[in-house]
Amino acid sequence: MADFILYGTDGCHLCEEAEEIVRLAGLSFDTQDIIDDQALLQRYGIKIPVLAHPGRGLELHWPFGPEQVLWLVAQTQA
Repeated sequence: MADFILYGTDGCHLCEEAEEIVRLAGLSFDTQDIIDDQALLQRYGIKIPVLAHPGRGLELHWPFGPEQVLWLVAQTQA
């Protein structure tokens, strides 16, 4: 299981962009589709894509680029 989760949904072009950014940053991450989980849908429905580190309670909301992803990684290691 990866330390990071990218919350999004199928057919979301912003989520696809975010996934590419996270991949290019070299992060190991899982994707989580929010559509079938009412709690996630309520929490992230208008915020996706969201990159999260649940263990540290940190989230990065769209829009973000490689610099912000690397900042989030640094925060998890502090």
